[in-house]
Amino acid sequence: MPDKLSAKKIPNARWWRIVIPCILIYIVAYMDRTNIAFAIAGGMNESMGISASLAGLAAGIFFIGYMILPVPGGHVAEKGKTTSFVAWSIAAWGVLSAATGFVQNANQLLVLRFLLGVAEGGTWPAIMVLITNWFPKKEMGRANALFVSNLAFATIITGPLSGWIISIWDWRYVFIIEGIITLPLIVIWLAMISERPEDAKWISKEEKEYLVTTLKAEKEEMLKTMINAPVNYKQMCTDINVWKLVLIYFCYQTGNYGYTIWLPSIIKELTKTGIGIVGMLSTLPWIATLVGLYIIGYISDWSQNRRLTVVLTMISFAVCFFVATECKSIMWLSFLMLVMSGFFIKPTTGIFWTMPPLLFPTGVAGGVRGVIVAFGNLGGFLGPFIVGWITTRYHNSDYGIMALVCVLLIGALVTMSMPKITAGSLKNNVVKSTSE
Repeated sequence: MPDKLSAKKIPNARWWRIVIPCILIYIVAYMDRTNIAFAIAGGMNESMGISASLAGLAAGIFFIGYMILPVPGGHVAEKGKTTSFVAWSIAAWGVLSAATGFVQNANQLLVLRFLLGVAEGGTWPAIMVLITNWFPKKEMGRANALFVSNLAFATIITGPLSGWIISIWDWRYVFIIEGIITLPLIVIWLAMISERPEDAKWISKEEKEYLVTTLKAEKEEMLKTMINAPVNYKQMCTDINVWKLVLIYFCYQTGNYGYTIWLPSIIKELTKTGIGIVGMLSTLPWIATLVGLYIIGYISDWSQNRRLTVVLTMISFAVCFFVATECKSIMWLSFLMLVMSGFFIKPTTGIFWTMPPLLFPTGVAGGVRGVIVAFGNLGGFLGPFIVGWITTRYHNSDYGIMALVCVLLIGALVTMSMPKITAGSLKNNVVKSTSE
């Protein structure tokens, strides 16, 4: 590798000029997709006369719409059009989120939540391609972890802000105000982002030379290990590793969004407090997430064993969530386990997204990310819906949480079957189109 200078001697403008705008954009995106959790806890169901299962459907139908644009988004990003694609996406989801505050019935709510999913669907794979264009392999775990920290920051902000808005006005203003906040970010995004180091005028000669040389060498080295990897979308769709990644992400998102959407309601039931206090308490699991992202991201980059890291975080999340459910009679222990669930929940996704570039070459990797996001995020539909449906049918949310735990454990088992290269194996690391 031609990295003759230590990382400490290389200027680091890329860390704030690329990652920070990505974080800001996705903070607001995540806020706009999950603030329905606080609307549910803040009286939306009673106001509109809808059941818990229908509320869960409204939360989850977002991910049906989310299926439509991930593959085009990843493909467009591979062609160097990330900046304009994301800018238009921001405008669309800001307007749709604000419009949700004016719904008058369940059908309108379902339609707008579906369209919000369409608007946001291509953003994640597009941004993941952008980060891959800017960060070498040895920085990828930390770069992804830093980007994924947006999910924690978003929830830390969303909880108190949404709780305060509802306590002052009502649940409708959560959507209106937080949707309007989105639109000024278009200016920040367009002003700061460059597609690749070669295009950037704001980085030093040393940093540009380091990135261009290192990333080119890594690409050449990676291609040598991908003798049998798919080189077009047709081959990609028949590659077993693509569908393993989809299944892993599906299982993770089932647990993730089941936890995220129903966390305010779980805390409200557990603590018997008002929505303002619930909003404050709901920040603690996400503060724990920030700690987990740093610690687990560092360990993953140090070990390069992405496979084992994902397995351990998914199992740990499942165990903590299970204990939180079983120990509700001991309020402090149950809440502590909810906080520890937060410690493990988001690091999983940051490490997971380091695996596709190890398995698929540039030109196909963007499409792979799109397929994973499109189908894997259906877990974001299943998680909230299954908890809501089981709660309505059996009048007990614990059974729904048990289902989430089982799905997470299935995801951990599938992860263990991924190729050796995802475990950091440098010997015989030829990626094949079948499991090793």
